[in-house]
Amino acid sequence: MMMAETLLIITVTVMAALLFVKWASYFFRKSARKWDLDLTLIQVLNDIIKYSVYLLAASIILRELGIDITAIAVSLGIAGVAVGFASRDLISNFISGMFILADKSFRVGDTIEVSGNRGKVERVGFRTTTIKTPDGKIITIPNSSFAKTPYLNYTAEDRRRVELRVNIDYSIDPGEFESRVKDKLLEIPGILPDPEPRLLLLELKDTGIDGKVTAWISDPGMVSRCRSKMAIQVKEILKELLNG
Repeated sequence: MMMAETLLIITVTVMAALLFVKWASYFFRKSARKWDLDLTLIQVLNDIIKYSVYLLAASIILRELGIDITAIAVSLGIAGVAVGFASRDLISNFISGMFILADKSFRVGDTIEVSGNRGKVERVGFRTTTIKTPDGKIITIPNSSFAKTPYLNYTAEDRRRVELRVNIDYSIDPGEFESRVKDKLLEIPGILPDPEPRLLLLELKDTGIDGKVTAWISDPGMVSRCRSKMAIQVKEILKELLNG
């Protein structure tokens, strides 16, 4: 009879924990959409509640199985050094996650680069951050890495500068080329008139003048698209000027 009661309590505890975690996740997602809350904060809070519920459920199950939690704590104390080293990274990742949340260093949806890995932030948890690279790879990065390694946030600002390298034939007047580039690039949706597009001359080479066309855009997520459109326009201008 006691065994049946114990199994019932364990089953109810497991089911209740899973249902509560699932409900909490649904509640957070719905709240984020309804009140336009920061997804980064929502994900961190969801992780904290999820692991807290699982820990509480585990303690209830162990107690019902007759396992003395106090004795486990004492035995862990005997191996305190090993546990300390094992938990050091966990605590470091948790604290780093809290700093990311508090400082708003980056958010879900931002494009970041750390240790040569660049991608869009898909998820920020209290232990790890998940990014998705342009080629579809999913990379999980410990939060402590952001405290030890410099990283770039490409979408921290509303504006981004787009650069395009060009080689101008010596028969082409750089001034005329720049003037026509400004007019054409300003016709591209998203490119800002202030600061206006510019031509920077970098180096004289045997093949011509090595330069760089720059323009500012209002949407950091359109860098690749705008660069592609700029390349098409610049190519056409060079072709027209060469053919006279």
